[in-house]
Amino acid sequence: MPGEIHDHHHDHQHGSELSEMQLRVRALETILTEKGYVDAAALDLIIEAYETRIGPHNGAHAVAKAWADPAFKRALLADASAAVGSLGFTGRVGDHLVAVENTERLHNMIVCTLCSCYPWEVLGLPPTWYKSAPYRSRAVIDPRGVLADFGVTLPAATAIRVWDSTAETRFIVLPMRPAGTDGWSQERLAELVTRDSMIGTGFPKKPDGQPGEAT
Repeated sequence: MPGEIHDHHHDHQHGSELSEMQLRVRALETILTEKGYVDAAALDLIIEAYETRIGPHNGAHAVAKAWADPAFKRALLADASAAVGSLGFTGRVGDHLVAVENTERLHNMIVCTLCSCYPWEVLGLPPTWYKSAPYRSRAVIDPRGVLADFGVTLPAATAIRVWDSTAETRFIVLPMRPAGTDGWSQERLAELVTRDSMIGTGFPKKPDGQPGEAT
């Protein structure tokens, strides 16, 4: 299958609640805006789009529907682009989307070893660590060790499969549904789905809202 690879403080300025990086971004935005290189209103629209229309909540909605609707789950695993598109989440990346399912015997994890290819339409903006060289290299060489860094411990019998995203093919993990959620609505199920669980570096939350764990 495409992309398959087997066996993946900041300081604050005084009086500010922003991190050093956030302060630098704010300063850069101010300079670029003052020089007329960027439009502040346009930036606001982009941010608003990723917060309300593009983001992990879109992926969470798809995962929750797959948990609750066997027919949609089959459709998602057969053709994630079409299944996600049927929910209204469309875009260039969505044209090349593949869903991989976690089970008790197999855990999937996503990486992009060449750059930072990522399904923005369903997972939002990629986290900083996803783009870092250590994650991109170690996820392939030592996936179990990387998962341990994220606090994810899997049974020794559970195999790990790492999927390498490309400009043509992106992936989303369908995590295992948490126990104790029988009869839950899709909206309630979606609240348990975390971004990291759809990358494979975390688990969905438990029904009580606590961080999930392997079952």
